[in-house]
Amino acid sequence: SVERIAIIPIRSGSKGLQDKNIRLLNGKPLVAYIIECAIKSQAFNKIFVSTDSVEYAEIAEKYGADASFLRSEKNSSDTAGSWDVVREVISKFEDQGLFYNEIMLLQATSPLRSKDDILKSIELLHDKNGNAVQSVTEMEHTPLWANILPDDGCMDEFEKDEFDMPRQLLPKYYRLNGAIYLIKRSELNAERMFHNNCYAYIMPQDRSIDIDSEMDFKIAEIYL
Repeated sequence: SVERIAIIPIRSGSKGLQDKNIRLLNGKPLVAYIIECAIKSQAFNKIFVSTDSVEYAEIAEKYGADASFLRSEKNSSDTAGSWDVVREVISKFEDQGLFYNEIMLLQATSPLRSKDDILKSIELLHDKNGNAVQSVTEMEHTPLWANILPDDGCMDEFEKDEFDMPRQLLPKYYRLNGAIYLIKRSELNAERMFHNNCYAYIMPQDRSIDIDSEMDFKIAEIYL
């Protein structure tokens, strides 16, 4: 049977918005939304919050996650990547004899993803017999109408004639939205993760908000 873990990384502080991961959104700390969503999905054998802060760990446990050990100093810096954090958590559990064959990284900054998004991305992994799934959303503006500007700001070459057509006729472009990263344990140390039999789980824009600024918080409040 599949043993599946959700890992939610929340570092204290934050260069942009101070303490954004525990900041109240409609009266609830931001991280609570993803913990509750993961619990509701009933898709995980463990929901683990990796943090460098005792205060954050207490908040995570209050909402039902496991935060039984803090992350190492090495993985608490600005430069530590999310996957370094995931590898650390996995190796800690494996040392305890707990093995998970599927890992979902869930970022607290995407509070609008639903339990269905979690379940459907898992279903997609299994249907495709894939190694990984990442969530994407359609781009708000086609990048085909964007270009770089020369130093003098001249726009004579800006618009490409071949894309001079109604937007509906242009190909659809998608971007990563940061809400869901699902990967098999066997891929965790691959040189290029998410490049070997990886599939896109498409989410609508209204559930794809990624909180990085004051404005994003306000937009998320409106959607909630």
